[in-house]
Amino acid sequence: MSATPLLVLTNCPDADCAEAIATALVEAGLAACVNILAPARSVYRWQGAVERADEVPLLIKTTAARYAALEAAIRARHPYELPEIVAVPIDRGLPAYLRWLADETGEPAGRVAPDLPGTH
Repeated sequence: MSATPLLVLTNCPDADCAEAIATALVEAGLAACVNILAPARSVYRWQGAVERADEVPLLIKTTAARYAALEAAIRARHPYELPEIVAVPIDRGLPAYLRWLADETGEPAGRVAPDLPGTH
């Protein structure tokens, strides 16, 4: 599998949801780090109408190898019918940080892959 680093973006409806998703992803080894940002105002079209919502953005650092399981974990915990989950490849970065990211999201001996929906 690919250790290509990714930055995954999603938005949560509130701080409690953001904290729960961030913690679950890091504890499961699906993300090395999740930044919970300050609330932001989102304006979007949904089912033909322009909507507005206050949301809490998450910046999730992971690898391409962990993306499918990470996406499944977000979907399993996210209250939105259609959550935003967007992955952007990290083209460059501090080499030591990128090694740490890969190490934290890898499956070293002794770590059991989490049993999450959609990962079998």
